Amino acid sequence: MPSYEWKGRDRHGNPQTGVLIGDNKEAVIAALRKQQIVVTTVKEKGKEIALPKFGGGISSKDLAVYTRQFSVMIDAGLPLVQCLEILGQQQDNKAFQKVILQVRQDVEGGLSLAEALRKHPQAFDDLYVNMVAAGEAGGILDTILQRLALYIEKNVKLKSQVRSALIYPVAVVTIAVIVVYIILWKVIPVFATLFEGLGASLPFLTQMVVNLSAFIGNFWWLIALVVAGTIFGIHQYYQTEGGRYQLDKLLLRIPAIGILLRKIAVARFCRTLGTLLSSGVAILESLDITARTSGNAVIEEAILIVRKEVEEGKSLADPLSRTEQFPPMVCQMIGVGEQTGAMDTMLSKIADFYEDEVDAAVEGMMALLEPIIISFLGVVIGTIVVAMYLPMFSLISQIG
Repeated sequence: MPSYEWKGRDRHGNPQTGVLIGDNKEAVIAALRKQQIVVTTVKEKGKEIALPKFGGGISSKDLAVYTRQFSVMIDAGLPLVQCLEILGQQQDNKAFQKVILQVRQDVEGGLSLAEALRKHPQAFDDLYVNMVAAGEAGGILDTILQRLALYIEKNVKLKSQVRSALIYPVAVVTIAVIVVYIILWKVIPVFATLFEGLGASLPFLTQMVVNLSAFIGNFWWLIALVVAGTIFGIHQYYQTEGGRYQLDKLLLRIPAIGILLRKIAVARFCRTLGTLLSSGVAILESLDITARTSGNAVIEEAILIVRKEVEEGKSLADPLSRTEQFPPMVCQMIGVGEQTGAMDTMLSKIADFYEDEVDAAVEGMMALLEPIIISFLGVVIGTIVVAMYLPMFSLISQIG
């Protein structure tokens, strides 16, 4: 819908200006009259040329801080529009600030908060919008926002744990690859020239390292092309529905990483579903949203199968166990939650347990990866050093 710039006066005669989105001028004027504003001029805002923006994304951390502050303000009794105005003005992220101020304008124009948020899917996903809608309908928006803030904060913590665990091994491997590449590209050719000048016969291991060095020196562009092509190909394949499913399935089968990813998926499933159900969102809609936010195509398919069976009148625990994607303990605890009528509480407890399990799994994976990486690097560097010393031993024996 087009945006309209308007000017007018409020009921006290004070001049007012702003921008409002509407189907046409008449709709904008009608919306402003509801706010007791006498409109003097309304004109359609010119279209802006969209330039590429860098670093303008809305992070989960930004959303968590915004939601927490929003819940505190609503709980303190501040009007909704005033809360959005304050949050928009103090937001450092310009992209997010623009979204918040637009939401404020839409709410001021007569839309509900959920309807205004739904217009910005890049910032507020279905889970967020549906929970806000449930909070508005039940008159417990402050409580819902607190639950949302807690949910987002726990998700951010989960992601940061995995990310921080991967930083060390990725950094070590990257630096090691660069160092080995430089040695093979610049240092080994010097030794090769020296051995050739001395007329030394090269052992098999040395000859292999020299040949590898020559290949890297002559065909570095081919190596770069193959690496870039492989990364691009995997990325494009992952964008397809079948490719995403196959790669996610493969990741779940990798010994140490697969166990960690499955625990993360279970924790996210239980946290998301528990948060939605406790907020009053219907079970079928909750399962649909949980499937879309699962982060793994295999788990998503399993949840959608469960949703279909629940829609047919079956319980949640039985079809969940038949998918074989969730641990038996989880299915049994959800079954107990269904029988006692406290499934949201049970899901929250399972999520807490599996988030602790993720912590332990990350520490275990780090303890396993560190000696493996160090041993591998030691073998690679040691092989290169030994390969360079072997001809020297041969030359020394000839001189002796």
